[in-house]
Amino acid sequence: MAEQPLHEHTLGNGLRVVVCEDHVVPLAAVNIWYGVGSRHEHAGRTGLAHLFEHLMFQGSGNVAEGEHAALLEAAGASFNASTSFERTNYYETVPVSHLELALWLEADRMGTLPAALTQANLDNQRDVVKNERRQRYDNQPYGTAFERLCRLTFPSGHPYAHTPIGSMEDLDATTLKDCTDFFGTWYAPHNAVLSIVGDVDPEETLSAVERYFGGIPAGPAAPEARPGDLGPLSGVTGEAVDEDVPSPAYFAMFTLPTDGGNEIEAAEMAAEVLGGGSGSRLYDRMVRRDQIATEVWAGVTRLAGGPSLALVEAVGPDVEKISAVLDEELTRFAAEGPTEEEAARATAQAERGFLERTETVTGLANALSQNATQFGDASRVFTAPARAAAVTGDQIKQMAGRWLAPGARTALTYGGASK
Repeated sequence: MAEQPLHEHTLGNGLRVVVCEDHVVPLAAVNIWYGVGSRHEHAGRTGLAHLFEHLMFQGSGNVAEGEHAALLEAAGASFNASTSFERTNYYETVPVSHLELALWLEADRMGTLPAALTQANLDNQRDVVKNERRQRYDNQPYGTAFERLCRLTFPSGHPYAHTPIGSMEDLDATTLKDCTDFFGTWYAPHNAVLSIVGDVDPEETLSAVERYFGGIPAGPAAPEARPGDLGPLSGVTGEAVDEDVPSPAYFAMFTLPTDGGNEIEAAEMAAEVLGGGSGSRLYDRMVRRDQIATEVWAGVTRLAGGPSLALVEAVGPDVEKISAVLDEELTRFAAEGPTEEEAARATAQAERGFLERTETVTGLANALSQNATQFGDASRVFTAPARAAAVTGDQIKQMAGRWLAPGARTALTYGGASK
């Protein structure tokens, strides 16, 4: 994708706005990132960021309960929200004739949500989130693996030691005052980026944004997030999980460089070479040759406020053998690095991933919000393929030797010894 012209503006209250024209189809994507996620929560109140993702759909000062979704559905919109360690985002893609409806709805809940925050709404959405936790995590095979690995990887109290879903105990303890305080602290214009992509006129769109969002007070300055720095791991910290699962499995987590620099690009490509599908080294060794696993995968979670994370998952009957073979392959990779063919394949996969993330107005709006929020540069999204292509085999090798060293990880075993 060639770089597209961006029209950027910051309102007087601090809201950053990015507009990008795309006249292929008569749609407009509205995407707003708030700079708050689970890393901004504190002990005893985990899960608040994700709970707010739900509360934001329960009405606001001028929108009745249930009306937000009903209005968007009537307009033919697709919409949703998500929460991560570092941000919460809300997004809708609408026929361009309904763009102002989407802007008005987002502005109303940014400016007036506390008017609709009731104990009944809190109780209802808390139950929804608790049920989500049961269905997606607690009652799913291996469903708590990532949560357990984060707890093992990061020291107690570290901002990344808990995941966005939060704990049942903390959700039960959340009060209405906690919610209003959380909203007042983090849901302010200066802590948000609004991206709009589609069949729009930039000048008219910026004028509409000013009309709907300009009168919202800036609010107090957001507190500094707790530092999340953590270097490469040393040694293996393991835990055996006693759960009824379909098959024994092995999960490993490694810390990686923080997102935004050259090293994370090399790390992403290393994970692709090692475990990115049926053409990867771990798949070839564990599934095809040694037949100790039925499936294996490796991937990266990029984080901008702390170490990024690499995760390796392998399902197979002999978890001790899987652990030993993983060390062997990591040792070989650190010594040799990728072949030219492997590096070329990883580069191609990086470009494909970029195209998949940005091929729709919805995806591009999200990518613009991400880069503006985390790196202060929305246009950075367009340089992603070039950044990946610039990574050399030697850089991948050096990164792997430091961050993906054998015997330096946290690990979970299901159905086998912890190792």
